[in-house]
Amino acid sequence: MTIDTILRSIVTVRASIPDDAFTANALGTSREGSGVVIRDNGLVLTIGYLITEAEEVWLTDHNGRVIPAHALAYDQETGFGLVQALAPLGLHAVAFGDAARAMAGDPVVLADGIGQAVSAHIVTKQEFAGYWEYLLDEAIFTAPAHPSWGGAALIGQDGRLLGIGSLRLQMSRAGEIADINMVVPINLLPPILDDLLTRGQVAKPPRPWLGAFSAESNGEVVVMSVAEGSPAAEAGLRQGDIISDVRDGEVDGLADFYRKLWQNPAGAEIPLRVVRDGRETWLRVKSADRNSFLKKPQLQ
Repeated sequence: MTIDTILRSIVTVRASIPDDAFTANALGTSREGSGVVIRDNGLVLTIGYLITEAEEVWLTDHNGRVIPAHALAYDQETGFGLVQALAPLGLHAVAFGDAARAMAGDPVVLADGIGQAVSAHIVTKQEFAGYWEYLLDEAIFTAPAHPSWGGAALIGQDGRLLGIGSLRLQMSRAGEIADINMVVPINLLPPILDDLLTRGQVAKPPRPWLGAFSAESNGEVVVMSVAEGSPAAEAGLRQGDIISDVRDGEVDGLADFYRKLWQNPAGAEIPLRVVRDGRETWLRVKSADRNSFLKKPQLQ
């Protein structure tokens, strides 16, 4: 495939979400980003937050043709989302590359569905812990940043797909602040793709979810906010709380907090030692399956 053919296989993804959806306040009710065709039948890979709880999804190709689509699946662990076009796209599938072999310094292209392609390079590959109870063992970080990163396709020198754009972040390099993108590696998809297509989710027990939005500060996990109606809110976890222990294990940063949390099954009551206003207290949070709070996609 030529680079022009590859870029044409990246489409715009537009989703409408009900006003009463659980994620409506945090992510909005009208979301737009990109996705890349990964099968000739019109299967599109995107970043999942674009299509979470979507009641309508539309794809737009480079010619401006609008095609109705259906949100098939959103995997909470990887962050990937799948969309199925409901009419022929007529676009070629982009082949998967091997993100594990990609190295810092490699030239790449991050491209969106409206024709913007940024020539970039891989800055680093490292662990990433997101404030929304999300963790990647090895995310890909690229620079310069793409202005429309959500669902954008990361293409390697060989024209193969290396990952899907998720975030725009800032990092300090040589004393200067640089904008970068975080990309979810494509290697996380093949092991779960069949499950997502046939079941809409991965065939394994869900992780426990608290609904706490947290940040790491000097190795401490600080609660920034809690989702309304979430297990964290019900247990009384508050903004400014420092989570110091999960059960009998001391927490060493955000990633460690998540790994300790996820040793429990969804639905388990999880004791947390919390430092609040300089005083320690224990809270017992009855965790949940995050998906149980979300509206399920309906076939259009």
